[in-house]
Amino acid sequence: MGGDGRTSGMGDVDRVRAYLKLHLADGVGAVTFRKLVDAFGNVASAASAGPAQWRQVEGIGPEKAKALADVTDELVEEEISEAEKHQVAMVCLEEDSYPAALKNIHDPPAVLYVRGGLTPADALAIGVVGARRCTHYGLEQAERFGCLLGRAGFTVVSGGARGIDSAAHRGALSAAGRTIAVMGCGLANFYPPENRKLFEQIVSEGRGALVSEIPMRRPVEGRNFPKRNRIISGLSLGALIVEAARRSGSLITAREADEQGRAVFAVPGKVDSPMSRGTNELIRDGATLVQDLDDILEQLGEVGEKMRAEEEAAPAAPAMPQALDETETKIVEALSEGALPLDDIISRTGLRSGEAASAMTMLVLKRVVAQQPGNVFVLIRRQFRGQFFGVVFKNVVDKKNVGNTFLS
Repeated sequence: MGGDGRTSGMGDVDRVRAYLKLHLADGVGAVTFRKLVDAFGNVASAASAGPAQWRQVEGIGPEKAKALADVTDELVEEEISEAEKHQVAMVCLEEDSYPAALKNIHDPPAVLYVRGGLTPADALAIGVVGARRCTHYGLEQAERFGCLLGRAGFTVVSGGARGIDSAAHRGALSAAGRTIAVMGCGLANFYPPENRKLFEQIVSEGRGALVSEIPMRRPVEGRNFPKRNRIISGLSLGALIVEAARRSGSLITAREADEQGRAVFAVPGKVDSPMSRGTNELIRDGATLVQDLDDILEQLGEVGEKMRAEEEAAPAAPAMPQALDETETKIVEALSEGALPLDDIISRTGLRSGEAASAMTMLVLKRVVAQQPGNVFVLIRRQFRGQFFGVVFKNVVDKKNVGNTFLS
């Protein structure tokens, strides 16, 4: 933006109106928006110009100038009303509440629609994405890593889609963590519709947010998903690709992450599985092979070291809402070092299988333990890591040491 980048003298509502005048125009994406603002000095001046003036800007031809002119005051007010109806906040690029990490990518969304809440703690985020049509192995690993990241204090960012994305969101929620779903449609819609309950849980329980750059009532379109992927990686310290075919859209997220200077992680898969071709090739081409949380932490520099130290210093078990009997206590102690399948829990505790299964059921009901796919169990952490809530993204300059670009 020209000058200091602010629209001097504008109130919040006037600022939103000016942004929407440009943002709602067909064909005016993030790059064109920036060209307009640079040309006119600020958003207000760009929004109040006319077709003849707009056409003097590089890349603005007759069609885009007409699209800008077609955004009437009535359309802007309808968009504001629709957002209010669905309890969606519209965060403009120049606002302090706009996510700092996303603001620093090449083409940040001019307007970010947010249903739910974003917090400073969400600067510690990892994107977890993968194929919609995935294997059981892929679902297990996505939920496992969503849980591990959520329990460690990271916000899990994904695309809300079927398959890997949904499993990653569920994993974060199962660990009492935070998660952000970046949608490929306007937030007046739910897509896929079967995930409505999941999306509502994220918002109603205060566990994260639904985010989009797409105007409120616009439906799902295939062209939206590649653009959405840059937001997933832009909000994150790094992107973890769990399962992807050779032509998977998840590889776009990996490419965006790499171009944005984020770390790229990949979970290896069977060499003869078509659904692992993309991830295995990412590893061949330089992505970090990930088998557990430590593989991610090692690539995050200072932030990874702090998160590991915090994890190691954490008490062996979370504060319990109800008293535990001797059998339940044994299981909690066995799980203090990480997730375990039921057979391993039985082996470590010496409990009979029926006794262990009964106690595990009670621990799940007491919200002390969460069950993951494959009959794997993990302790639920109930407190986030407060010491990192003030972390602010500055500028990613070295993807191999990405964590060092964050200040606490």
